[in-house]
Amino acid sequence: MDKNSVLLILVLPCYNEESALGQSIETLLAYFNELIADGEISEDSRLLLVDDGSADRTWEIIEEFHERNGRILGLKLSRNEGHQTAIYAGMADAIDRGAEVVITIDADLQQDMHAIPRFLSEYRRGCDIVYGVRSSRDTDSFFKRTTGSGYYRLMSLLGCELIPNSADYRLMSKRAVEALLKYEERDLFIRGIIPTMGYPTGKVVFDVKEREAGESKYTIWKMLHLAMDGITSFSIRPIRIVTILGFLILFMSGIMIIHVLWDYFHGNTVSGWSSILASLWFLGGVGIFSIGVVGEYVGRAYLEAKKRPRFFIEKKL
Repeated sequence: MDKNSVLLILVLPCYNEESALGQSIETLLAYFNELIADGEISEDSRLLLVDDGSADRTWEIIEEFHERNGRILGLKLSRNEGHQTAIYAGMADAIDRGAEVVITIDADLQQDMHAIPRFLSEYRRGCDIVYGVRSSRDTDSFFKRTTGSGYYRLMSLLGCELIPNSADYRLMSKRAVEALLKYEERDLFIRGIIPTMGYPTGKVVFDVKEREAGESKYTIWKMLHLAMDGITSFSIRPIRIVTILGFLILFMSGIMIIHVLWDYFHGNTVSGWSSILASLWFLGGVGIFSIGVVGEYVGRAYLEAKKRPRFFIEKKL
């Protein structure tokens, strides 16, 4: 075996993937054998599939492949905890199983698995974290492309160090994963935390292909939830913006009061139904929005204060 080969565990979060999972596992196993033969990874390298509380036959498929091939490992969460938690659970389990390097990749294999040797090359060059960066977003819908690019700009303005067009296709060394496991937030925004860790990093550009079977499990609601997690995990600027907005409205209100009093004492008062109604709607909307922003932070503090476990493992292969 090549002295440069490493013990790699490839982590695949899975949620209701029965239509595509079998084909993905067979494809990855064949490629794994090539990587082992080439000395890129050690013979002890494994595929770890994390079932994030699927409601279909995803876990049964994982069990069937595990019985046929010892390279397939499985981890079943007791309920659906979300993509980020499934990745976190898989990386933690991979380190417990002795991985030197962990790579996370989506189970639908839209992300190019043939980029793995380039990830490993960056690791051997001294990088503890290697980001997979999409070459383009052509496979996304117009809505997803537009909202995605807008989200990266917003996070940059709010002070969060996201890697543009990066996904959860990344490599992390053992020490980088161990450092990540020390973060105690319940709602862990992995994409935002990793760039702040300070370890040597690299990038690998990869192509995204169309999904061969099934459909994406990342609904609009889940994307909005992830976006809100990112904003509230890494920035208090929204609260500051609300505070500044409140001062501006207060200042404008003072000017309007002076204007109304001036008109009153000079006998220029007229009926202002439209302006009053518009002002009421505007101030009411701003007030409700402001309460919502503050509520997001209060809710996050509430969840963190309870210190509840992020997940429970139901089964482990």
